[in-house]
Amino acid sequence: MNSKTIAYGILRAVAVLIGIILLLWFLYKIQSVLVYIAFASVISLMGRPLVLFLKRKLKFNNTLAVVATLFIVIGLFLSIFTLFVPIISEQGQLIGQINIEQVSDDLNRLNQEVSNYFKVKKLNLVELIKQTDLMQFFDLKTIPNMINSFLSGFGAVLIGLFSVLFISFFLLKDSQLLENSLLIFAKKEDENRFMTAFNKIKDLLSRYFVGLLLQIFILFVLYTILLLVFGVHNAIAVALIAAIFNLIPYIGPLFGGIFVLILATTSNLGLDFQDVILPKLSYILIGYLMIQLIDNFLNQPLIFGNSVKSHPLEIFLAILIFGLLFGIGGLIVAVPFYTAIKVIAKEFLSEYKIVKTLTKDL
Repeated sequence: MNSKTIAYGILRAVAVLIGIILLLWFLYKIQSVLVYIAFASVISLMGRPLVLFLKRKLKFNNTLAVVATLFIVIGLFLSIFTLFVPIISEQGQLIGQINIEQVSDDLNRLNQEVSNYFKVKKLNLVELIKQTDLMQFFDLKTIPNMINSFLSGFGAVLIGLFSVLFISFFLLKDSQLLENSLLIFAKKEDENRFMTAFNKIKDLLSRYFVGLLLQIFILFVLYTILLLVFGVHNAIAVALIAAIFNLIPYIGPLFGGIFVLILATTSNLGLDFQDVILPKLSYILIGYLMIQLIDNFLNQPLIFGNSVKSHPLEIFLAILIFGLLFGIGGLIVAVPFYTAIKVIAKEFLSEYKIVKTLTKDL
């Protein structure tokens, strides 16, 4: 091997490395666009069964079916948003009417009752709050900055919503658009295998996201009934937030339960702890745990049993690994990404024994 060949190899390796760095830098710069495409893809996967239903059963043409589906999606999100209006309005009124001395007295009394009941050392909650600078939230000087941040964020949200809906329209209208766009990265001889894998991924993920919506809806209904029975303020909005927490596997229900118990406590702040607050919290906690058991042993096996065609242990390990690598976001996207990896591996790496074992049900 002469010096020219070595120099050419080094230059080629450097060029490839520079190309990869530039590609990563470019992807980093357009990350918001990639997020829009990702959200639009999820909407198209979730809306695909509805579009097919409107076309086959109600005889809608393709464009009308897509427009109707997007209107339903928009209506769903607007309905969810309106559920938060009462709780935001009420909290705003409470902040405006807040009596710091009364809150201090209520917290100290609740703290004393909890300490006496559980026979633990009393904590100075007011001093703890002051040390965490939480009271700065009520500083009027921060209001202009909060308004400016809200307006700028609101503009970005509007742009994002328009972009997602615009992309979703064309992905729903032309079901082959995304496949054809990605097909340019495949070799000519691998195009058929690539299309087979992509269609399989689209079908599995479409069923998965529809099942996820159904799971959230069932939890929302059950949480609402529980909170209405025990008179928690803004039960519908609180139930929706707790249900959405379940999008995060395993730790999401824990956060949702803590959120429900905190709001149930603040709804009864000032009442007797032993006679009112503790019994109500206990009943709510028991009800919440029963709902989670129903979800874990009835909802999830029935809804997700055949959607991604993976063993529960596989799903658990995939969620654990993605969570360790990418945090909360990894927990949320673990199942879709693992499903896509399995389908691609089956199509292109089926000669390996481990791939055959893991993908035998696909």
